[in-house]
Amino acid sequence: MAIATINPATGETLKTFEPHSAAQIEEILARADAANALMRATTFAQRSAWMHAAADLMDAELDRVAGLASTEMGKTIGTAKYEVTKSANGMRHYADHAEEYLADETPVEASTVGASAARVVFQPIGTILAVMPWNYPFWQVIRFAAPALMAGNTGLLKHASSVPQTALYLGELFERAGFPAGAFQTLLVEGAAASKLIDDRRIKGVTLTGSVGAGSAVAEAAGRNVKKSVLELGGTDVFVVMPSADVAKSAEFGANSRTQNSGQSCICAKRFYVHEDVYDEWFAAFLAKMEATTGGDPFDPATGFGPMATEQVRAEAHELVEDAKAKGVTVHTGGELPSGPGWFYPSTVFTDVTPEMRIYREECFGPVACVYRVSSVEEAIERSNDSDFGLAASVWTTDPAELARLQEGLEFGAVFANGNTASFFGLPFGGVKDSGYGRELGRFGIREFVNTKTVWEA
Repeated sequence: MAIATINPATGETLKTFEPHSAAQIEEILARADAANALMRATTFAQRSAWMHAAADLMDAELDRVAGLASTEMGKTIGTAKYEVTKSANGMRHYADHAEEYLADETPVEASTVGASAARVVFQPIGTILAVMPWNYPFWQVIRFAAPALMAGNTGLLKHASSVPQTALYLGELFERAGFPAGAFQTLLVEGAAASKLIDDRRIKGVTLTGSVGAGSAVAEAAGRNVKKSVLELGGTDVFVVMPSADVAKSAEFGANSRTQNSGQSCICAKRFYVHEDVYDEWFAAFLAKMEATTGGDPFDPATGFGPMATEQVRAEAHELVEDAKAKGVTVHTGGELPSGPGWFYPSTVFTDVTPEMRIYREECFGPVACVYRVSSVEEAIERSNDSDFGLAASVWTTDPAELARLQEGLEFGAVFANGNTASFFGLPFGGVKDSGYGRELGRFGIREFVNTKTVWEA
């Protein structure tokens, strides 16, 4: 894919960028390597001051920065501003909590291991490569960059080719805030180049958010080079509604989840399992909300959701829709490719989805909901777990025993009760099965790319 800003609301190419040359890549790697010694020599207090300054810069530049996200990937301006603000607050979280998260630990009494003193310390490992997606072009990067830099590492960003201006902004942000030159930089390279970068011994680890195919390629390269990797690879996440749930609220939240970010969110609901006792009432409310939520100009505050991010992403989603239609799915709304400029797609609701349809198992990155009727909590669990993915689940029930069973039985990296799935600064984020491995955020995230060192004294 060419590195370019293409307005998804119009299809117009606004700006193109040349990939970095081999000489430029070498210069960037050398700067990052040189910055490692500088970063290791800094204190948490110094890094915290710089991180707060970076957050303040984002806040001060909110309108311009949010406009980049709306222009480059079609996010509504309101949600773009929310994402930028969340990113700034995420930086502040790590600025304030990194020292606590990485404080020395004494997990055993020294005498039990034959020592006068024994502790565990957490130290930076060097330059980490981040391969990041376009759907949350600021937040996905910041939730890597903030903990990596606060741990004393340096970072290299290989962002999605469709958001180059966002990538360049992030590549300059931290140096503008005071971090040493080379501490965090953007590489303008195309997708296949990322795996080759992992071969360079100056890269000490890699994190990726993206497709299973991209994750497999990165994991293979990391494994071949014996380097740590963290992968978040999406999901076909579930939304379970049981009879004791607040039907109206869960229907509204379900529709919001499926249309959020034009349906282009890894952790938002895609499969809806609704108990038969409340199915008819819930489905009517859900369908009405989906039909009322429509796409439009991302800069118009009244728009429900914007266009899909790229022509290819829309084509892939519609391919899954067409496959399901050809195999007998019931379409209640949407499902047709709209005419006119831009990469818009309508809110779409399916029932009678069968295992023969690709959408039954594959992740559909678009505002397309698959709704199923279930007869028990055990059926909901069994069907939810019948997936190659396991990122996040949203369950709606006020029955304590039912909730405990769902929390224990669902094979996902997170289970949210009576609220939509989300990522929070202080809680770990990640999945199981084909959704990847490792965790971002909280103390678990910042400890992924450090040397957990045992220090023993006789």
